[in-house]
Amino acid sequence: MLTKRIIPCLDIKNGRTVKGVNFVDLRDAGDPVELAKLYAENGADELVFLDISATEERRKTLIDLVLRVAENVNIPFTVGGGISSVEDVDVLLKSGADKVSVNSSAVKNPQLINDLSAKFGSQCVVVAIDAKQINGQWKVHLVGGKVPTDLNLFEWAKEVEQRGAGEILFTSMDNDGTKDGFANEALAKLSTELNIPIIASGGAGKIAHFTDTFIKGKADAALAASVFHFKEIEINDLKEVLRTNNIPVRL
Repeated sequence: MLTKRIIPCLDIKNGRTVKGVNFVDLRDAGDPVELAKLYAENGADELVFLDISATEERRKTLIDLVLRVAENVNIPFTVGGGISSVEDVDVLLKSGADKVSVNSSAVKNPQLINDLSAKFGSQCVVVAIDAKQINGQWKVHLVGGKVPTDLNLFEWAKEVEQRGAGEILFTSMDNDGTKDGFANEALAKLSTELNIPIIASGGAGKIAHFTDTFIKGKADAALAASVFHFKEIEINDLKEVLRTNNIPVRL
């Protein structure tokens, strides 16, 4: 079995790390460079850096911040927010990112996934999907969860895979920030129907939630923010518990 990954997420707004509940009510969580260094030193397998207002504000990702974060970590590092072209990705990878995450731009222009995969390799391309349940159906949302679409989560995920994405980062908007656990039923369906890794996001509140998402949700990686930012869970402690539950992790 492949090693399961623990991934702290740094949501960035105005140069600071922030965290909210259900994508709103953001509060400050610290300096992203300092947090990135801390996580790299304390056992994180990867980092995700999302410039969460770049798309809404119609601007590019903060390249200078990407450079500073990349200079201070020695683990794989994914960058997202405001990416809409091959040129955008070229700049980010040259600035130190290992992978890029596309979301709204991929829905608006699905060919972007094909183009990025062909140019940089599927291993560099993460497609982030934000979805919530509406009348019992998982519907994809754009622009930081502010714009609903008619896209079905599972149909879009399959198309994303066919177009060359290397991973899917699925965030349940219903679970985000609630600390009630991940959306394991949806995650298990994604993991069963697709052949690429699925990263679980939204809902981590205690160590047992990570155990559940790897076992019940069949996730390949688990992403979280506030429980790490506010030191409610230490990554090394989390990994020890996962190991005792026979979940393979890098210690």
